[in-house]
Amino acid sequence: QKQLVESGGGSVQPGGSLRLSCTAADVTLSLWTVGWFRQAPGKEREFVAAVHGNDVTKAYAESVKGRFTIRRDNGRNVVSLQMESLKTEDTGVYYCGRHKYGSGWDNARVLNEYEYWGQGTQVTVSS
Repeated sequence: QKQLVESGGGSVQPGGSLRLSCTAADVTLSLWTVGWFRQAPGKEREFVAAVHGNDVTKAYAESVKGRFTIRRDNGRNVVSLQMESLKTEDTGVYYCGRHKYGSGWDNARVLNEYEYWGQGTQVTVSS
């Protein structure tokens, strides 16, 4: 079963930074919309950020805008999420997915539009 692999999570204090990576050995990310979502304990998985296949168009949840940056490195088949000024409410398991419809963008914030979810990477922000 094809699956993406998330990595880079950890425990940091409020105000800290982390860089998450999303990659796969058998799933091409280049030219496809890729999204990051997160799930806090007891809550539903929510949209965090997405990058269009053109690597120009990007979208962010209001709660992370200005603090998180999504980037892609097509040469390495990696999509990263740079997280700065982390807050306790950023705590959760972070997942990446590839859009089902190539570079589709109309529903880039919608969970069910993505596939190839990995196991996720835990991010804990606590003092």
